[in-house]
Amino acid sequence: MGKTRIDDGDIASVMGFSGFGKKARTFDLDAIFEQTRRTAIERSQHVLEMKEEGESSKSVKPSVQSIYDGSDSDSDSELIGPPVPPQHAAQQGDDDDELVGPPLPPGYTGSTAHSDDDDDEEGEAQDDDDDNPVKRIPDTHEITLQHGTKTVSALGLDPSGARLVSGGYDYDVRFWDFAGMDQALQAFRSLQPCECHQIKALQYSITGDVMLVVSGNAQAKVLDRDGFSVMECVKGDQYIVDMANTKGHTAMLNCGCWHPKIKEEFMTCSNDGTVRTWDLNSEKKHKSVFKPRSFQGKKVIPTCCTYSRDGKLIAAGCQDGSIQIWDRNLSVHTKFHCRQAHTPGSDTSCLSFSYDGTMLASRGGDDTLKMWDIRNFRKPVNGVSGLTNYFSMTDCCFSPDDKLLVTGTSVKKDEGNGKLVFFDRISFQRVYEIDVTNASVVRCLWHPKLNQIMVGTGNGLVKVYYDPVKSHRGAKLCVVKSKRKEKHAEALTQDYIITPHALPMFREARQRSTRKQLEKDRLDPKKSHKPEPPVSGPGRGGRVAAHGGTLSSFIVKNIALDKTDDSNPREAILRHAKEASENPYWIAPAYTQ
Repeated sequence: MGKTRIDDGDIASVMGFSGFGKKARTFDLDAIFEQTRRTAIERSQHVLEMKEEGESSKSVKPSVQSIYDGSDSDSDSELIGPPVPPQHAAQQGDDDDELVGPPLPPGYTGSTAHSDDDDDEEGEAQDDDDDNPVKRIPDTHEITLQHGTKTVSALGLDPSGARLVSGGYDYDVRFWDFAGMDQALQAFRSLQPCECHQIKALQYSITGDVMLVVSGNAQAKVLDRDGFSVMECVKGDQYIVDMANTKGHTAMLNCGCWHPKIKEEFMTCSNDGTVRTWDLNSEKKHKSVFKPRSFQGKKVIPTCCTYSRDGKLIAAGCQDGSIQIWDRNLSVHTKFHCRQAHTPGSDTSCLSFSYDGTMLASRGGDDTLKMWDIRNFRKPVNGVSGLTNYFSMTDCCFSPDDKLLVTGTSVKKDEGNGKLVFFDRISFQRVYEIDVTNASVVRCLWHPKLNQIMVGTGNGLVKVYYDPVKSHRGAKLCVVKSKRKEKHAEALTQDYIITPHALPMFREARQRSTRKQLEKDRLDPKKSHKPEPPVSGPGRGGRVAAHGGTLSSFIVKNIALDKTDDSNPREAILRHAKEASENPYWIAPAYTQ
């Protein structure tokens, strides 16, 4: 199909306009540069003339044109651009080094270049700060969120760090929104997703749109961000012996977590002696089953489970003291197996992989914290004992820079304070600790994005530790907001009674807004009448203070006992004499006739 060129005349006649927009301008760069150069020269000349008028005594300067052309042999470097500001020109004479950055302010007297020693010292201090991970612990400030009065046994933060969820032994799950909270620090939602079962674990998926709730029953639940149910795992048949043949768990759950890479997959472990993985889209049956076995091949109960950072391995801590690790795709035999990791019979409360994925930390119910290298899984790299642990969900976690390991300690009632303890990952020295509260420290989370530490305690508190400089968003958002004032006036408006079957004449008009109703009520003398205060003393204005049940007191109450000054009866009568004589009404007119 041949193209025909339509010229502007045809377009004008056919379509009513000529040409498509403006023609593109062509830029002659050489001309523009020349123009700029000229303008710069003219400006500089003007400035120089002004200066020369001021300091006529100084020696003659070379012409501006020669400076710009670079023809003047004396000038060391070509000047390009606008002239140097006066205070900077003085400095430039003194300093041999070129100054980088904007000119110094006029009032600035400090030396522009530090001595080399100072620089070295500062650098060293900076290095110390960088090398010392304790300096990076964000604990200068804290806020306390009141979850309830019972142990906070689960904490979860979404990946962006905007929303915190806490779950406890009081069956409640509370949602805290940092951006929406003010200084009152109130949760915006509280619900009991699993009726009367203690909450064991809460975790947001990697996308942050759904949340896993693991409680004391056999069925894990998945809720959306606002707490509405998305899925509930199926309960298995408890009369089938082989756990691989049941569709779901048959006994109480202990722990659960999301896959770090696949957003639809999560894992749970239970007292039925299995670890199961699930898919969010198929709630009728688990995806795969891992069965931890003791040395004799008997089934053992897994008390905690976790995925490795890349999601390829599944680790479980068991009641016989062993830690067993499987390849996620091969559920029959363990890939790594440490028999006596902790004391048999104690509940291993947490397993946590380091961010680089090579180390595994385990928090034992035998009051120990141990570090393992997965590649050499026979004996721990490091370990520390004497960290009291009374809870089956006491956490341990790595700091975002992977240099520290954090865990909480438990205390009995009125026997000291629960602490958050920090260990150096390599030397395993106890480098720092925070006194949290006079109860056990159960859960701890160190969010890498916010750089804030969330702690759940045995007395129903959630503490958030942060540093205004090193931390971001999170708790910093809500501490700056002042408390909203409650509107007390709204409580006075009468409740609107809904009567759908009443006749139209008796039906109340629906209240449009409380404010309008308030304004109406203010004008109504009956509704806005202040109630009488209780009478104190002998009684006044027809109201008797405390009348008995006798007839006389009843009569006194009914005679409007007005005690206006009637002590002198003659004066009381003569008070009206003047008015009666001037304006006779009753007696005089009657006798005139």
